Amino acid sequence: MHLTVTSPVQSLADIQSIEATPLDQAMPWSSTYDLIRASALAHADQPALTFLQTGQPGGPYNTWTYRDLLQGIHQTANMLLSLQLGPQDVVAILLPGGLAYHLALWGGEAAGIVQPLNPLLSEEKLLSLLSASQAKVLIAHGVADDSQMRAKALRLQSLLPSLHTVLLVNPEGGPLPPADQLPEGSQDFHALRAAQVADRLLSQRVFNADDIAAYFHTGGTTGAPKLARHSHGAQVFTAWANASMQGFRPTDVTINGYPLFHVAGVLPGALCSLAIGMHVIIPTASMFRNRDVVQNYWRLAAHHRCTLMSGVPTVLAALAGVPLDGADISRMRAVRTGAAPLPPELAQRFEQMVGLHINESLGMTETAGLSTVAPLGLRAPAACVGWPLPHARVRIVALSHDDQATGQDLPAGEKGMVLYQGPNLFSGYLDAAETARSFTPDGWLITGDVGLIDAQGRLHLSGRAKDLIIRGGHNIDPKVIEDALGAHPAVDLCAAVGAPDAYAGELPVAFATLKPGEQVTEAELLAFTAQRVDEAPAQPKSITVLERMPVTNVGKIYKPELRTLATAAVVRGLIHQVLTPLATPNGQWPTVLATGDSPVKVDALATPAAAWATLKPRLTALPVKLGFSEP
Repeated sequence: MHLTVTSPVQSLADIQSIEATPLDQAMPWSSTYDLIRASALAHADQPALTFLQTGQPGGPYNTWTYRDLLQGIHQTANMLLSLQLGPQDVVAILLPGGLAYHLALWGGEAAGIVQPLNPLLSEEKLLSLLSASQAKVLIAHGVADDSQMRAKALRLQSLLPSLHTVLLVNPEGGPLPPADQLPEGSQDFHALRAAQVADRLLSQRVFNADDIAAYFHTGGTTGAPKLARHSHGAQVFTAWANASMQGFRPTDVTINGYPLFHVAGVLPGALCSLAIGMHVIIPTASMFRNRDVVQNYWRLAAHHRCTLMSGVPTVLAALAGVPLDGADISRMRAVRTGAAPLPPELAQRFEQMVGLHINESLGMTETAGLSTVAPLGLRAPAACVGWPLPHARVRIVALSHDDQATGQDLPAGEKGMVLYQGPNLFSGYLDAAETARSFTPDGWLITGDVGLIDAQGRLHLSGRAKDLIIRGGHNIDPKVIEDALGAHPAVDLCAAVGAPDAYAGELPVAFATLKPGEQVTEAELLAFTAQRVDEAPAQPKSITVLERMPVTNVGKIYKPELRTLATAAVVRGLIHQVLTPLATPNGQWPTVLATGDSPVKVDALATPAAAWATLKPRLTALPVKLGFSEP
């Protein structure tokens, strides 16, 4: 049975109408394999996936039909079966974007449990993730190039006794070159796959909805491995519920520029589209990280007759800076975003340029990529992420003094912590203690998001609880600052964070990047923002203009790095404030190192002991972790 959808949801009553049919009758699949197989039977000769080899419109590309995709999934699953991979075993993926990634994902889930890996992580981090999952097979990029993925994969295998096979993928789609001497324990992915049966699963596996389909790494790039387990039922529910709310059509065409190691690229970006028989464009191996893709996006969308588009706010901000230049995007009927709150200024600027309203959604790894959706055609204000998925629920509860969820429910219109329950909740982390910390005692997922529910039952977000700036016990919503600063015509992207302060705990500061060709001073930005932030304590103390805004691999603004920059600025300010009156030569001032999201390090080895004795108490009084090299 394949999925057919009528029209997008436009009210809470529409969702209640969907919920009138019991879920076990409404949702036609028990696994991702069943979902894709149903689409392949209904849309066999329709294009499923197209991989663009370059970011140039009209450039070379490869297309697979739904029949091609299903046959490749059968071959991949049968190949993994031949390597003794069972339903409880893990096959990891270390690949760039491409058609083979979809074979690894869905063929891997048909055979066992897939573990997509971010190839930009350090080998140490990848090793910890693979050790935690006890992966038996790794499907990896098979060409020695600048990505270093092949070399990483082979080194990881040498360090992991459980990892008995590395399957190397030729990105060209065929076998690896005959001259390629494969190391022991590695095999040619496409050559081995081509020898497998393509019309069925040899395992004859019968899937249960609670079978684990995937492990997704979450929780940033530091700390112990944090692997979220997805069941088949959770993943297919996300696909069914999203398609049911959005009014997707088999004739729709979309560009999926999210990385395929991330839940956004795999589930909302891919599986939801495959469920309905849509055509998904993969914009080169680097996706939206390819500058040519961004610069040519509108012409690519016109060339491939795209009807839907999606991207995180930072991607949409970049696209808003790319002129249409006559590109015919008249077939485009909807724009979606998620992963971070949408700045109102960006929403307005984008609609003025493209003529399309941006609809938002909320999702996280722990909810299989989606929890609420503002469907196509709904004109909601920025930061409104719509209604909970059918058969799912959202609660808003009060925050404690340290920004933790309490058991106190809040009425409509009041802001608090967002809690979630639904059929696509993850099956917990591999670490049971981590799982327990993520739920309330009565079983609701603590999302970490702060928001409110309006009179129509729609969720509005203001940010993350951990992003709240707490100044002397007063909670400052960074979005208030970001909306004010983002309204300046010269500002492209902006974000507000808390800078450590010994007296107040935190003080609000902001960072911004400018649109091409624009120039503006910090004083002008501060004055502009202060006029638009009513509460004096929330007015930022500084605004730093950056050449590049730090973002995650998905394109979300990465606030931990901004907090590190803010901390380093405070430390440098204290050094100047203390050592200048002491007439300490500049060459003897401590150096301050701030990289990524690591603690700020202060090297005071060359500083006179007396000067350091005066300065150190001021630094250690800051409510933040610092590293010291002392004289």
